[in-house]
Amino acid sequence: MHVFVTGGTGTIGSAVVTELLGNGHTVLALARSDNSALALESAGAKVLRGELADLGLLRSGAGQCDGVISLAFGRDYGSPEALAQAVTEESAALATLGEELVGSDRPIVTVSGTPWVPGRACVETDPLPTDGPVGGRGRSINALLSLAAHGVRSTAVRMPRTVHNEGKGGFAGLLTDQARRTGVAGYPGDGTQRWPAVHALDAAVLFRLALESAPAGTSWHAVADEGDTVRDIATVIGRRLGLPVEAVPQEDFGPFGPIFAMDQPASSAHTRDALGWQPTHSSLLEDLETIQP
Repeated sequence: MHVFVTGGTGTIGSAVVTELLGNGHTVLALARSDNSALALESAGAKVLRGELADLGLLRSGAGQCDGVISLAFGRDYGSPEALAQAVTEESAALATLGEELVGSDRPIVTVSGTPWVPGRACVETDPLPTDGPVGGRGRSINALLSLAAHGVRSTAVRMPRTVHNEGKGGFAGLLTDQARRTGVAGYPGDGTQRWPAVHALDAAVLFRLALESAPAGTSWHAVADEGDTVRDIATVIGRRLGLPVEAVPQEDFGPFGPIFAMDQPASSAHTRDALGWQPTHSSLLEDLETIQP
């Protein structure tokens, strides 16, 4: 397939572009900067220069291709307002891409997060939250999946709290960044809450499998580690950085604080059985051992 990819230079996106190109697909990727364009071209992708907010450009990109993988999301999470703006921009982009594919039976794969279910690991059939700080993402993804009834092979790959590669990325990466800034490897609550995780290279394989063969209107879990405790994650970060490991108020983590404090393990048993996906790369706690002081 010739695949239009947005967000192709992030932790997930760069791995997805490499995975697609290494498995017989070609890629047209959105690039909003010279550096992004250079990275994508160096990987072997063709580049479409522009911003996620340019909806006409998104329509053009999708119209040129056999399928779409939508990964782009704003990079500013420093305030509730900035997070809300990123969700709004992503929602408009998804709606535009989906509309362009109506009636074509072409695939679009988007990214979301695994939901949380009190008392157990969430599964692929559990609904996404549609309220709270990122509830808008749930609503826009539900709308995209509903296009399965209108000739779009829409699917969603749900990502765990941490997508990691070389000790970087995801919620664990945010904990590491916070530790470097504050001098404390902190965690909210009592630290027993669990976060699922996946290596970016394993997640990329699942995006390709979903693009190639997943049925319309379905959701899949890119979960390798069902749930590491946040205290265990912080302990490795603290040891690698030579910093104390302590509980800190969830407010210290800004708009993500309430999400950081939640117990949210996730299962991928159905995804593995149905799509034949098998993670092969390092676990989160192993990967965090590569953090450099």
